[in-house]
Amino acid sequence: MTARTGPKIAVVAAVMTLIAGVAGLIVTLVLSAVVFDDFDAYGEIPVPGSGRVQLPAGEVTVNFHTSVTGGIDGGFPVPPLEIGIDAPDGLPDPVLTEDIGSTTSVNNDVRVRIWTLRVAQSGVYDVRTDGSVGGYINPRLAFGKDSSPGWVLWVCGGLIALGLLELAAAITWWARSGRRPRPTPGPIVLDDAQWPGPVPPPVHSYQPTDEAVRLRQLETLAALRDSGALSDAEFEAEKRRILDTQ
Repeated sequence: MTARTGPKIAVVAAVMTLIAGVAGLIVTLVLSAVVFDDFDAYGEIPVPGSGRVQLPAGEVTVNFHTSVTGGIDGGFPVPPLEIGIDAPDGLPDPVLTEDIGSTTSVNNDVRVRIWTLRVAQSGVYDVRTDGSVGGYINPRLAFGKDSSPGWVLWVCGGLIALGLLELAAAITWWARSGRRPRPTPGPIVLDDAQWPGPVPPPVHSYQPTDEAVRLRQLETLAALRDSGALSDAEFEAEKRRILDTQ
């Protein structure tokens, strides 16, 4: 295993995490728009018009629902709308809150959440609608619920964030693994093949001749005689011995 095997595995793992997060997010959004979104679960009322809907206790979404003949490039304009809701006898009226949502388009069918109803108690409610809907095809208000798995979106978002962090860490690891430590310089030894200039001539050691050796011995004897260490007779005897040595 080389020094870069680990970073490569980390990069692949980070990319796979990112792919899983993005793919999961796309699939969840598609399923939310087509399968999980029960935008008309409790019925629809034409605009303008009136009717009755069975509403459960809790939160109910109110969506503007219409048909189009072409695309909706540049956004979908929601016309001015009015709604009135009468609760059954003895029940409080629902609380209506503006809650503009994103536009969902499937084939030629378009819907936009515009209100949220807080219903205190389930029952059959009378609904009246009105609005400037000239030019819209079969406009109506749909009463339903948001059944999209919101926790899946959070999981997918977490996977994407985790993948980005893993990818950043893997790239940093990869960059650091490519830096090799510099070797510690050692002493430089140059032989004849590495010497950049001309090779100097060899230095020979000095070997004294026999004549020089005898001369040095005579000088030593003279110094001993002058110092009184040798007598004249001893000096002459040693001198003859040195001179007679060939």
